Amino acid sequence: MNKMLRFLIPTAAALPLALAATPAACAGPQAQSWLKNYEPNAQSRKFPAGSAAERRARMHAVAYSRAYTRQFDLSGLPSYAPKSHPHGTIHVCGNNYIGDSPLGGWWQAAFAKYQPGIKVVYDLQTAANGIACLYEGRADIGIDHQPLFYDDLANLRLEGFLPSGISVVTGSYDTIGWQNTFAIIVNAKNPITGVTMQQLDGIFGSARAGGWLRTTWHPQFARGAGEDIRSWGRLGLTGEWASRSIDTYGFSLRYSTALEFSDDVLKSSDKWNGNLLAFGNYKRADGTTYLESDQIVDHVAEDTGGIGYIRFHQGLPKTVKVVAVAKSAGGPYIPLTMDTAQDRSYPLWGEQSFWVEAKPGRRLDPKVYEFIRFVLSRQGQELVQRDGKYLPLTATISAEQMSRLEALEAGRSINGEAPGAN
Repeated sequence: MNKMLRFLIPTAAALPLALAATPAACAGPQAQSWLKNYEPNAQSRKFPAGSAAERRARMHAVAYSRAYTRQFDLSGLPSYAPKSHPHGTIHVCGNNYIGDSPLGGWWQAAFAKYQPGIKVVYDLQTAANGIACLYEGRADIGIDHQPLFYDDLANLRLEGFLPSGISVVTGSYDTIGWQNTFAIIVNAKNPITGVTMQQLDGIFGSARAGGWLRTTWHPQFARGAGEDIRSWGRLGLTGEWASRSIDTYGFSLRYSTALEFSDDVLKSSDKWNGNLLAFGNYKRADGTTYLESDQIVDHVAEDTGGIGYIRFHQGLPKTVKVVAVAKSAGGPYIPLTMDTAQDRSYPLWGEQSFWVEAKPGRRLDPKVYEFIRFVLSRQGQELVQRDGKYLPLTATISAEQMSRLEALEAGRSINGEAPGAN
């Protein structure tokens, strides 16, 4: 599976930038106790709601805690050894979760021990400007998953080429904000145990004329209405389930999470099942947050014909279940676990990349090259594991990304596929 373009708009993997109050009549079930770590607190209320400073204060407890203590075997990753010792400053902007947690500082300090002549300066306010910082000339590295369509287009117009990405961490298993993994859920009474990526396209998508790869439209991604899947019988269920209609639930299409799912499943076509019921975060009358994922869970729990995609987190009720996902009809069907998310064998994994301006035919800045080599190394990934939210790269993934980096260093383009392609 290729990871398609993931357009960036306000992310639903984290709490929203600002949450509007909603009448009690729409309040929904009570908030789960663990969610209190994401709610506004005395410190965050000192800043404008939705600002980078407010989010940083609100998420501080989560950012400075470990979501997992699992120790992955990182012995197969290469040890960092400098190939050169350039001097100068690297400016890095984008993903605030790298800077709000200790991880960014740890990378900075550890790298300085190997490269004292290189100063790494961060401006990690939001992934929303990770690519714009590049084409505006304000950064050497932008941290993000995939660029917004118009950021790609702006880069193409201003620089003559697309930004290039190197995948440096895998998204978290279940930590909200750190790009927690997609999960496919159904009602607990549903006998189905797994679905394929093509079936998910048939369930959540509709007939389309083509799809996107970055800024290029591909008519070969077209499919007809005959591939729509609208009843559980089309998935092999029998008896009373054969004619039962499929009801789909997901994120508001304004969220990057919906666009990311479209990229992974619907060929970036943005052609959805017309019965999709889509949700956004909102504030209950008591001031607590009703996450869109939890709204999806609650609807699927009450609808035996329901299926939804969510950002996985702990504490799901027994009235829903997470199903395995296969890349192709021949399987295997991969259950969502921390291991299958970390090694990317589960098809709906996420990642974060370092994006750079790499003009074809021009060698990559040696300072940038050395810093990315460090982050991809065992030393860099051990710090990802120590931070305990994003998941560290496997040796295989690190080697793939190192190969891409070497291509950039040699002046070759790597924009034939997305940075996390399997």
